Amino acid sequence: MALIPLPSFEARAAKPRSSDEPIVAACIARSAGGRAWLGKTLWGLRDQEGGWIGAEIANGDGSHDLGPLQVNSWWVPRLAAVSGRPERHIRHWLKQDACFNVEAARWIFLSGLATTGDYWKAVGVYHSPTGWRQRRYTASVVKHLRRRFGSNLFVGTARPASAATQ
Repeated sequence: MALIPLPSFEARAAKPRSSDEPIVAACIARSAGGRAWLGKTLWGLRDQEGGWIGAEIANGDGSHDLGPLQVNSWWVPRLAAVSGRPERHIRHWLKQDACFNVEAARWIFLSGLATTGDYWKAVGVYHSPTGWRQRRYTASVVKHLRRRFGSNLFVGTARPASAATQ
């Protein structure tokens, strides 16, 4: 009897499913709460990250990027501490619950905004604590934002200078 090897998780979940998009879109709209600048920001992060419901992508440092907005597993203990929920639940929800994933991404971004007081720096901080990686990531997010929303993406949209105005 021949055994057929099962594909690894990464092989089975190698591409985003287009059927996830309406779910993720609804989660982004809910998380933005009517603030166009925040909705656009979440779309920029989502388009850059390109994850999907169920995604768990291994990184070279042993961490994993989880779900539609590829929230790094480094955040799991922090989110567990803030929410009072077990880490295993947080990790599962980040992978399988699109709205939980988007809310976590929102919290990470707004925490960066509160810390830095700078919108574009907070976009970079979402990705990395390292300056050159932040700059590279931010430039890529800008390209995604322009592709989705055009070059005047924040014209007529109130955007806070700091998290205090959220």
